[in-house]
Amino acid sequence: MTAAIQPPVSRTAHRPLVTALVVVLILAGVKLLVHLLTATRYGIFIDELYFLAAGEHLAWGYVDMPPLTTVQAWLARALFGQSLFGIRFIPALAGAALVLITAAIVRELNGGRFAQLLAGLGVLSAGIFLMINSYLSMNSIEPLIWAGCAWVLIRLIKTEDGRWWLAFGALAGLGLLNKHTMLLFGAAAVAGMLLSPARKLLWNKWLPAGGAIAFAIFLPNLVWMARHDFPMLELLANIRANGRNVALTPPEFLSQQFTFLNPATLPLWLGGLWYFFFDREGRRFRVLGWTFLLVLAELLLTDGRVYYLAPAYPMLFAGGAVLFERLFARRALCWLKVAYPLLIVVLGVAFAPIFLPLLGPEDYVRYTRTIGIGQPRLETHQPVELPQFFADRFGWPEMAQATADAYFALPEAQRAQTAIYTENYGQAGAIDFFGPALGLPKAISGHLSYFYWGPRDYTSESVLLLGVDMSEARQVFNRVQIVGRTGHRYAMRSENFPILLATEPRMSMDELWPQVKKWE
Repeated sequence: MTAAIQPPVSRTAHRPLVTALVVVLILAGVKLLVHLLTATRYGIFIDELYFLAAGEHLAWGYVDMPPLTTVQAWLARALFGQSLFGIRFIPALAGAALVLITAAIVRELNGGRFAQLLAGLGVLSAGIFLMINSYLSMNSIEPLIWAGCAWVLIRLIKTEDGRWWLAFGALAGLGLLNKHTMLLFGAAAVAGMLLSPARKLLWNKWLPAGGAIAFAIFLPNLVWMARHDFPMLELLANIRANGRNVALTPPEFLSQQFTFLNPATLPLWLGGLWYFFFDREGRRFRVLGWTFLLVLAELLLTDGRVYYLAPAYPMLFAGGAVLFERLFARRALCWLKVAYPLLIVVLGVAFAPIFLPLLGPEDYVRYTRTIGIGQPRLETHQPVELPQFFADRFGWPEMAQATADAYFALPEAQRAQTAIYTENYGQAGAIDFFGPALGLPKAISGHLSYFYWGPRDYTSESVLLLGVDMSEARQVFNRVQIVGRTGHRYAMRSENFPILLATEPRMSMDELWPQVKKWE
């Protein structure tokens, strides 16, 4: 009997899958390269200085954040030292990974090569992701965790295997160690399950097990907060009371989403909402649409910052991309398979200098004035030539050098007992980051977690004051004199000030310290 002759396996049988993978890897590579090439533009950001200082005080919590960002800071410095490139390497990697996980969501939704390209371009071109992946912060990791949770929910619905709740719980716990806004996503996801046909997946033994995993991961931070009387709540109350954040009406909040996300992606993420709510295939995953809308509602009700919604967009990009892939397959719309991605790229390139330090300061000012669009203001600080996100990268080395000049002008005996006190964590972080090379001691401050780190055994006999008003200083010290000045043209106005030397204190440091607490 003659064996049946099998047809040869085509070498091109798997080419579409390979091609899709290559496209996604290229997009992720571009995202990584963009951030690495711009990592050393301008200077270190004010929050990065604080995170690096906190990395020298590793704990399970801080006044304003959980511990994961400080672990990043500690790891970056351990691996790369003082390198700004190294400090921003992990955020850049997180950005590239966000492209990959968004494409993975598309694949789980049965999207093909074009859909993965489109969703990846949405992430790559969105100004908010260009911002948050350009510097060390909790915001660079958060979208990755939310997108990972969305992928898990899709797997849960497709397989109806409740064990996926264990993975969701692990990611949620990690997200809580990164940023407490993970609670918004978790609450919205569970409520979204209740509002969708997937509610049946809530009633199994694996959901409590997943919740237990999340709670166990989060527990050390929760214990820390309880032992410190939940300082985050006091901080948030102070911020609301002093009006630090720009207040937005719901229409203003929504309009700023348009700017932050690249205007060309508006159809893409609105298409994602349509896909999850009304598409015959997509409404199976309606929980993701509800999750987005519920997070949006939570933020509008609590006056959340405009960028807090950003981590919820990749799943909408994925859903919209799958929808458009099918629509654009029609003969009458096939031209959009080229035109729409091209529009996203063109507007993404046009908006990129608004959110990334691609241009010099003067060129940035000219460019934004020419196009009539700049970064939306997030806080009520006095405006300067550059937006706050860029202005807070200037002036820190100069501040440290001016402080060193004033410090070493003191007699040696006095210098040995002179503390460097700063009004905010950026100034303190600048002294701590740049100071060792200049021979400066660590700074002290009452701002946020610096308050917990205390006065470092200093007395109040001799103190260099940075950012402190002369009239306030004279309430505590009998003798206050100007011994230097620091500032930078492009820095925030609050970082241009005289450096004061205060002596002859009216109270001891132990008496003074409770009064310097500044949580705002």
